[in-house]
Order: sequence, then C-alpha cells, then structure tokens
Amino acid sequence: MTRTSAQTEPPVFVPDWGDKPCPKPVLPAATPEQTAAMTDGVRMRENPAEWAFVRLSKLIEDYEKTLDKDEEIAAHLVGVPGDGTMQIEDVGFWGPDFILFVGKNPSGRPVRLIQHYAQINVLLDARKKPEERPARRIGFQLSEMVRKTDPQ
Repeated sequence: MTRTSAQTEPPVFVPDWGDKPCPKPVLPAATPEQTAAMTDGVRMRENPAEWAFVRLSKLIEDYEKTLDKDEEIAAHLVGVPGDGTMQIEDVGFWGPDFILFVGKNPSGRPVRLIQHYAQINVLLDARKKPEERPARRIGFQLSEMVRKTDPQ
C-alpha cells in the first residue's frame, strides 16, 4: 500500500496497517450474517499479537451478545494458578508477541495476565455482575480500538 502525504500515518504503536481482508471463521452453526458481522471491517495485521488481539476482540464482542443484562464476561485461562478464573475488564496487546488481560480474580483482587499470542487458550464464561452497577461490556471498547487501527 502506498501512502501519500495527505494520508494519515499510523500511530507509533501500530507497526502496520494490514491490507489483506480477514479470513472468515469456520463455525458450522454460524449463519452467514453472524460470520459477516465477526469479520466486518477487520483486516489482517503483520504484527502477530495485534492480529490475535483483533480476532479475540471480535470473538469477545460476539460472545457478549449472548449474555443477559445481569451477566458480564469472565474467562477461564489455561495454565493460570488456582481455578484459572478472572473477570475480564480489559484486553490489549504489546506486539509483536504479548496479549494482555486485565481484570479481577474471584476474590476481587486486581490481576494481569501476560500471555504469548501463540499460547492463548481462553474459555469465555459469564458471571453475575455486582448488584450495585449495570453489567459491563468490553467488546465494544475492543472493537473501537480495532477500528482505530484499521486503515480503511
């Protein structure tokens, strides 16, 4: 892709823009509309951690659509001490190789998981939200971050 001086340069934290369209996920039970929604606006990225983050963001957003108003996203993470459960509050990446999960453990203490993109195994789960506040949805925030790093 050739850039002209009139085009906006990517932010420093984005090593590339990616020109290739996103491959479609293979989910036999998914409708064509569901598959299209997951890949809408997504472009492949050269940075492996960013590319894993982009697709993970879409999967989280899609999963959150199945939650009721009193549930929010949590995860069981393979290889994490204890029961491996954390309430996910944010997800990010630090290219070229780390995916970052920020949240709380079952005791409510803050935790941060730093995982290599090639070793990521996440079972998305639902947890009842605390009574005093509405359920949080992080998928929209993650998708906004993906959108901001997309050249299109």
